[in-house]
This record gives sequence, structure tokens and C-alpha cells, in this order.
Amino acid sequence: MYKYHTEEGTTAEREQLILEHLPQVRLIARRIHERLPENVTLDDLISTGVVGLIAAVDNFDPSQGVQLKTYAEHKIRGAILDSLRELDWAPKNKRRRAKQIEAVIAVLEQRLGRAPAEEEIAAELKISLEEYQQQLYEIRGLTIGSFEFANEDQEGDLLNYIPDSEDSLPSTTLERAELERLLAQAIEQMPAAERTVLSLYYHEEATLREIAEIMKMHLSRIAQLKAQGILRLRTYMERRWSLQR
Repeated sequence: MYKYHTEEGTTAEREQLILEHLPQVRLIARRIHERLPENVTLDDLISTGVVGLIAAVDNFDPSQGVQLKTYAEHKIRGAILDSLRELDWAPKNKRRRAKQIEAVIAVLEQRLGRAPAEEEIAAELKISLEEYQQQLYEIRGLTIGSFEFANEDQEGDLLNYIPDSEDSLPSTTLERAELERLLAQAIEQMPAAERTVLSLYYHEEATLREIAEIMKMHLSRIAQLKAQGILRLRTYMERRWSLQR
């Protein structure tokens, strides 16, 4: 493990590692912040993320076969998400609305045999398309603690079942392969615009503002597409993964 005590050399190395990974803190904090209400400040998220980074540097064990950057990202995100849960920034009515949209997507998917369009989801909810899109924009931050990361309501998110290490048990390797297959199926069935947004966001690590510029769409529309894409993935994966297991 990287442990730093009083030796000048190791202390200097520790400080250097922290400085090298500060841009990672800012990137993660900025990406999370753009999905949150205005009352949550970016500086607060960065400060909390730095605490996570320091914990990562102090406890990193290179013998585990994981890069410090990967381990630090986990600790930074975890520290920020823990602080957000303590704030209870997401109103319960928004969480209920997200669950309702998920349920409608699941019903329509089963009824239609395909991914439902926005207009069909809005009609099933008995609201206008404009009102539905506004709701997507309002609940955009809820995906922070639901599909992408573990939260209090779940034992762990689906993506956490995919291990980073190749040296794993055959059963775990099989689970990983099956989970990746289901995820690929879910993404393939998504509307093209949502698929593009998620690909740029997660694979290219572009911010929502950068994606808006690339796709020549308004920032709020990109936020809507991302929120809806996440809800589709959750609906698809939760049902099929539970059946598989």
C-alpha cells in the first residue's frame, strides 16, 4: 500500500500524486454538478472530491492490479455521492416520478415489443409531450444514484457486477459476459439520439454542453435525452437481469 508517514521523500511523492489527479476531481465534479439543482455549488463538490482523492492516494494498493486513476475515480465519485445523499437534495416527488416513468416504459415495451417513443410515453402518462420532456429535465440528476452508482435502495448497481480484473472466478466471468450482452442489447434497441448521447457521455467523456454543441441541440434537450436513455436502460436491465439470475 501507498502509506506516507514522516519521510520527506514519500510525503513529496504523495503530494505530487494528489496534484497530478486534481484535474480528475474537477472533471468528475463538473459532470455530476451539471445534473444537479443550482443550490448545489461546484466548489463544494470539488472540495469533497479532493477528500476522496486523498483517501485514494493514501490507501492505494498497486498489487491489486488496478491503476490509481481508476481507483481514485471510484473514491472521488463515492465521496461526492455520499455528500449529496446527506444533503437529501432530490425531492421524493421527483423520485416517485422517475419510478412512474420507468414503469410506463416497461409496460409499453412489453406491449409494443420495442422501445416506446417519447410521444407514446407521454400519452400513456396522460400528459403532453412538452410536459413529459420537462419532467425528464427535472429528474435528470436522479440517475446519479440509481443506475450508474450504488445507492441506499439497492445492494449495488448493475455495472458494479462487471469486475475490472480479468483474474476472476469462472462464475463471475460468465456473469460479466451475460451482463455485457444484455447491456449491448439494451443500447441497440434505444432510439439513435439517446444512444449517441450516452455514447458521447460515457465513452468519450464529453460533458452535456459539449454534446449539445456536437449534436447541434439545446443543452436542455441533451439532458432530457440522457435522462430518458438511462431510464430505458434501467427498465430493460433490471427486468432481464433479475430473470437471468
